[in-house]
Amino acid sequence: MFRFEADLTVFLHREPIDFRAGINSLVTLVEQSMQLDPFARAVFAFHNRKRDRVKLLFYDRNGFWMMLRRLEEDHFVWPRRQQSVVKLTSEQLHWLLEGIDIDAVRRHPVRSYHHVS
Repeated sequence: MFRFEADLTVFLHREPIDFRAGINSLVTLVEQSMQLDPFARAVFAFHNRKRDRVKLLFYDRNGFWMMLRRLEEDHFVWPRRQQSVVKLTSEQLHWLLEGIDIDAVRRHPVRSYHHVS
């Protein structure tokens, strides 16, 4: 399977979209609905109403890529956050595509220790 580079930012569109939408329609959604730059070094993810399909849009040097993943029996677990646009890491996107509920995954907190003198 492909892997996105670790330095890419991922933005999820929260609401389902009409999956007949092509690259031009998705670029318009990124600009108008998500208020983001479609030419940025980022991946934009969209899902259908049943959440059994995901479209990924990203710009690479001189053109757009659009990728589609369709599940036969399961569905993707889309984050249940309240923001209109959800920001993820590329690692979290891979987890989402593998069927992991990323809202249920919790990392250990970052600790900062100070020496007592």
